Amino acid sequence: MRALLPLLFFLSQPFWEAKPPEQWSDVEIQAIRSDSPWAQASQGSVIFLATAAPIEHAEAELRLRLKHNPHPLPEPDPDYVEYLRDHRDQNFVLGITYPTLAGTSDARENKRMEEESVMIVGKKSYPMVGHFPPTPSDPVLRLIFPRVAKSTDKTVLFRLYLGGLNFPEREAEFRVKDLTYQGKLQM
Repeated sequence: MRALLPLLFFLSQPFWEAKPPEQWSDVEIQAIRSDSPWAQASQGSVIFLATAAPIEHAEAELRLRLKHNPHPLPEPDPDYVEYLRDHRDQNFVLGITYPTLAGTSDARENKRMEEESVMIVGKKSYPMVGHFPPTPSDPVLRLIFPRVAKSTDKTVLFRLYLGGLNFPEREAEFRVKDLTYQGKLQM
């Protein structure tokens, strides 16, 4: 019986804890990116914690697998990559896939997004710090928020205004206790 306990523990772990990203199946990579503690579907879009290690690992693995595919996964904007390199400790990024880019360049819609999109941790509200707009080659809106959530918080709630989408007012809530990966809070 004692020999079975470690095996049972190993089998009860989610796949992202039980094996490295290069051993994740294509279905598991898709699950991390769209329906996991770090990602959720919302009316035709996916809202995800873009700087969470499991999301980044899944995207890096997918890029490798699709490198020679006629439709490879697009590389993120170089300005975004540079921003992450310089600000990862202070901020994290919430990504939203955009099915269409119509309306994303409207200045009034962008201003409204900047004014109305907030993160709520506990009873405190935090405005977004900035954003990277979606592009034809990379149709993901990236909203930047301060890295203030702690492992003792219960939830992180986002109230968003996403111009250019049907039903632009959206909410996404993530349970902090579920955002642990390899022993660390990942956002």
